[in-house]
Amino acid sequence: MGSSFGQPAISGRDRVGQPKSKEKPFSISKHLVWEAYQRVKANKGAPGVDGCSIEDFETDLRNNLYRIWNRMSSGSYFPPPVKAVEIPKSHGGVRVLGVPTVSDRIAQTVVAMELEKRVEPIFHPDSYGYRPGRSALDAVGTCRTRCWKNDWVLDLDIQKLDLLLFSWAVWQRRAQAAAGEHGHGDERFGCVESVGTFGQCS
Repeated sequence: MGSSFGQPAISGRDRVGQPKSKEKPFSISKHLVWEAYQRVKANKGAPGVDGCSIEDFETDLRNNLYRIWNRMSSGSYFPPPVKAVEIPKSHGGVRVLGVPTVSDRIAQTVVAMELEKRVEPIFHPDSYGYRPGRSALDAVGTCRTRCWKNDWVLDLDIQKLDLLLFSWAVWQRRAQAAAGEHGHGDERFGCVESVGTFGQCS
C-alpha cells in the first residue's frame, strides 16, 4: 500500500501520508481509514441523503478519504443527516431504517474498529448481535444445547430501548436508596449494577 490511502503518492497533501500525525489532537491512522473504506465497499449499500454511491465516491477517492481522515483526526468531523427508508413489515406497518452516506459509513467503521478492540474482550459470552465471528446461527446453536438442560425459555423483544434504559435507571436509583435506608448497603442490591451493565444478560 502506498503512503496515501493505498494509492501512489503524488505531492501536496500526500506528504501527510504517515500513519499518525503529531499535529492532530486525535491520532487516527490513515491505514485505518483505508481499511474502513474497503469494508464499506465490500458491504456495498445504497447512497445516503447526498445521493453519492460507492462508485461516485471513488471518482475522487484520495481526496474524499483524506477529508474524512483530516476531519476526524482534527476533531471537526460532523456526521451528515441520515436518509430514512421505510421497509414494509410482514404483519403490517413499516420499519424505518437509516441509511448514512458513504463517507459517514466509513467514519462510523473507523470508530467501530477502534471500539471493537477495547470492548470485545469484555462482552458477555451470550452476546451475539453485531459481534465479529458470531451470528444468529451461533445463538441458535447455544439455545439448542441449553434446551436439553432446561425446560423453560424467556422470549424478549425490546421495542423502546430508550424507555427501557430510563425505567431501569429509575428502578436502580430506588433500589440503591432503599438499600441505604434499610441499612443493607451494597451487598443486598449489588446485583442491580451488574445486571444493568450492557451485554450482561444471559
